[in-house]
Amino acid sequence: MPIAALLSGLQLTDSAFPSGYYTLSHGLEGFQQARAVTPRTLPALLTDLLRHSAGPADATALALAHRAVGAQDWDEVVAVERRLYATKLGREARQATVRTGRQLLDLAGEVYATWQVARYRELYADGAVRGCQPVVAAAVHAGNGLTTRQAVTCELFAFAASFVGAALRLRLTDHRRAQVVLHTAAPVIEETVEAALRRDLADLGGCVPVADVMAGRHERAEARLFAS
Repeated sequence: MPIAALLSGLQLTDSAFPSGYYTLSHGLEGFQQARAVTPRTLPALLTDLLRHSAGPADATALALAHRAVGAQDWDEVVAVERRLYATKLGREARQATVRTGRQLLDLAGEVYATWQVARYRELYADGAVRGCQPVVAAAVHAGNGLTTRQAVTCELFAFAASFVGAALRLRLTDHRRAQVVLHTAAPVIEETVEAALRRDLADLGGCVPVADVMAGRHERAEARLFAS
């Protein structure tokens, strides 16, 4: 793996990268508001969301779109994004993926300026795509030279790190325990990566009904710290 590609992957997964991930709890705040998660059950919730939500949906879309970008099959990129957006049943989830994706697209055009990002921006300007974060990330990572497996791994780690960061802000963990949770999630991330790489377009989409219920309640909450 070239050092430049590695550095770009590290940069995009850094919590300081202003893609808007810091505004998301990935459903965790909804569970906390319902008192359905505790510090002890936090790792199990992260595992479930990786395996059944982020993996089948965002990670799978990223893998499919990354391969399509590499093959310069932009019709497939559009098809992947449309299916991903259609699987986001809750309003918060749809808004979150588009908001963070558009922010990433804007930053990537300035920071990396690869032809892959430029081509995606053309599709976005034409209205063919909405700017869903996993598909934008696929174009960015492909342009920066990461393999599909590396790109999916980076994004799933970013999801886990963002989830743990939200847990810190919600006082469901402390800094030391947060790092333990993140480290112990590594085998699950690896498993989720491999599963995402095997899926076809027809298999794209997560299924976590309880998380959908929590997201619906979160939308109507009187006070919220996070956008999702």
